Amino acid sequence: MTGMKKMNLDELEQVVGGSESIVYNPNNGIGYANCRKEPSLNAEVLLTIPNGTMIYPTGKVVNADGINWYEVNLSGAFEKGWVASSMIEQ
Repeated sequence: MTGMKKMNLDELEQVVGGSESIVYNPNNGIGYANCRKEPSLNAEVLLTIPNGTMIYPTGKVVNADGINWYEVNLSGAFEKGWVASSMIEQ
């Protein structure tokens, strides 16, 4: 992905330590982010999360495919998924 923002430690702690974040896909014309089963671009997409949706990171972060992935709680489910850091803003 071009133009992907690399987060510094302070930004990472804000996202991971915070109780909520907002989904925002900066790519033109795409109004959602994929929430994947595993922290990988090749992982199954569990659902798409519309821009502006509040999400709740669990605190787990994995770097895979050159991307920081955040584990998030899926609303209304006892399930978790993974969202790329470039799709999350505070």
